[in-house]
Amino acid sequence: MENESFEALESGFKNLSVSVPLYRIVRDDLQEDAITKLQFNCYNSAYDELERYYGDLCCSDERIEYSIVSI
Repeated sequence: MENESFEALESGFKNLSVSVPLYRIVRDDLQEDAITKLQFNCYNSAYDELERYYGDLCCSDERIEYSIVSI
């Protein structure tokens, strides 16, 4: 009986569709560029990419604003 319950549970898990959230970086002006074409498996990876981008800018540079969104 325990074996039957385990088999039923196991087959139920196989039918589950687990959707992993993906993240994209979007420009606040909705334009496309190299950064907006990337997809990330986790929010932290997208954040790290933006951190690298913003880290290369000087305060006097014209700055494009980006947001991270779940897709």
